[in-house]
Amino acid sequence: MRILRWIFSIATFTLAVYGLVTSNFEFNHIMILLLGLTMLVMGIEEFQNGRKATGSLLVGVFILSLFVSIEGFLLSLA
Repeated sequence: MRILRWIFSIATFTLAVYGLVTSNFEFNHIMILLLGLTMLVMGIEEFQNGRKATGSLLVGVFILSLFVSIEGFLLSLA
């Protein structure tokens, strides 16, 4: 789980830096999806450690970011 968290975090950071440096924000929906997946992995880790409140909050953030990224995918197709 820790390796997945690092992979998603580094990919998110890379896309964020790319967007800021080039002022090209067409990959924002992918960045938000990767950020949400990072939150999901962190939420699962929190559940495994017995911290249900924090885990629930992180999973809720994942669901919200999943919705936003799907909406971004659909808007980019139009």
